[in-house]
Amino acid sequence: MGKPTGFLEYKRVEAKERPVQERIEDYNEYLLPYDEEGLKIQSARCMDCGVPFCQAGLIVDKQTVGCPLSNLIPEINDLVYHGRTEAAYERLSKTNPFPEITGRVCPALCEGSCTLGEHEPAVTIKDIERFVADKMILSSDTKPRFPKIHTGKRVAVIGSGPAGLACADLLNQLGNDVTVFERADRPGGLLMYGIPNMKLDKSLVLKRAELMKAEGIKFVLNAHIGSGYSFHELIQAFDAIVLCLGATQERILSVPGNYLTGVVTAMSYLTGATKELLAGRSLKSPLLDAGGKNVIVVGGGDTGADCVATAIRQKARGVSQLEIMPPFPHYRKSDNPWPLWPAVKRHSYEQEEALAFFGRDPKEYETTVKEILGTSDGRVTGVKTVKVSWSGENGKNTAQEIAGSEQIRPADLVITALGFTGPEKVLLEQLNLEIDNYGTPETENINYKSNLPMVFVAGDMRRGPSLVVWALMEGRQAAKQCSDYLKNA
Repeated sequence: MGKPTGFLEYKRVEAKERPVQERIEDYNEYLLPYDEEGLKIQSARCMDCGVPFCQAGLIVDKQTVGCPLSNLIPEINDLVYHGRTEAAYERLSKTNPFPEITGRVCPALCEGSCTLGEHEPAVTIKDIERFVADKMILSSDTKPRFPKIHTGKRVAVIGSGPAGLACADLLNQLGNDVTVFERADRPGGLLMYGIPNMKLDKSLVLKRAELMKAEGIKFVLNAHIGSGYSFHELIQAFDAIVLCLGATQERILSVPGNYLTGVVTAMSYLTGATKELLAGRSLKSPLLDAGGKNVIVVGGGDTGADCVATAIRQKARGVSQLEIMPPFPHYRKSDNPWPLWPAVKRHSYEQEEALAFFGRDPKEYETTVKEILGTSDGRVTGVKTVKVSWSGENGKNTAQEIAGSEQIRPADLVITALGFTGPEKVLLEQLNLEIDNYGTPETENINYKSNLPMVFVAGDMRRGPSLVVWALMEGRQAAKQCSDYLKNA
């Protein structure tokens, strides 16, 4: 605790954003850097709370309490308050392998369980984390860490998303010879192609990958396991394999017309936009270019929000985001008490941008698609929507269509952002992995081992679609279990 009375003296001040009219003209990050003196004041708000729920990393009644990585947040805040940024980074890195990433894309589960947040706005933990990481990473003060021992064991990590990178990082530090296989042309998985550049600059992902290479980790890109690389060959070449392939099977919009040209999934849309950006050229695929088009985004989550923000930057004629659920309340409900993660309405960067660009909020709640309309030659022209109301008994809510609320909306591009159902089924069948009732590989609860000898599973592939911070936790835990297995192999 930096200053005993800090939480009484200072108000919460969040990181500033670039002006909307400026940032929608490019794909640069929309958040501005935080100044060091301002962060010292914010870190002073961390109070001597006795039990820091912010770092608990627990699941209570299927809801999250605190940071899944169990970052030692009060200690970090204290070091920042005293100007010891390098020491703060060292402390943060003991539990969090990539704070420059979580400081941008994590929803700050820690802040939801901040003790100060029970009565006042929580400590700006996420902003402090981003500041500490950026000061070290962007200034090149972070040097490669080399393992102190070498076990001689070879481990293949399949997938370079957050779980795969976290797993490879720790396995390497534990002295193993690690090779990461990634089917895309760049490392990062979801971090590279599932999150747009204005939220997470891709130079940070590539910089982290280069640092990992300097530490001895090998990356094999454009590696398609099951075709270019046989799984049998990997079993022969490595002492252990960790599967971190994510939950990349996108949920399909099951309505008439979903086959029409102009209906695309969120991942294909965001991946295409990022690839073109990294290639240094404007979009050339008419199918993935929202410029001059009426765009309908189906799905109200973060991925759908990123599609809205991308379409705005592509100069769409108009964008609507349809969400079947009602909006979150502005304040906690009685069944969502502190220190559980607060299910409340939050600031959304793309809504602010749409208000400036189109003059209206793009998000429409309690609205769903009944049909996608098109021309005789198979090109999308619009969607038929209907409003719904929610009711139910015994804790089970159901949506009922509201009579007379049907509406035809013009659309030249329909982007489906309905979430993910689990790992891709073809790969699961090729590997002969046992599957549980949720469609994910069956693993022993605490050791991440699959039914196959020497094969471990981690991340979204194991737990289902989740947050980046949970994937990092899973990757690190799987690395520890895999390392223990190798010691006895």
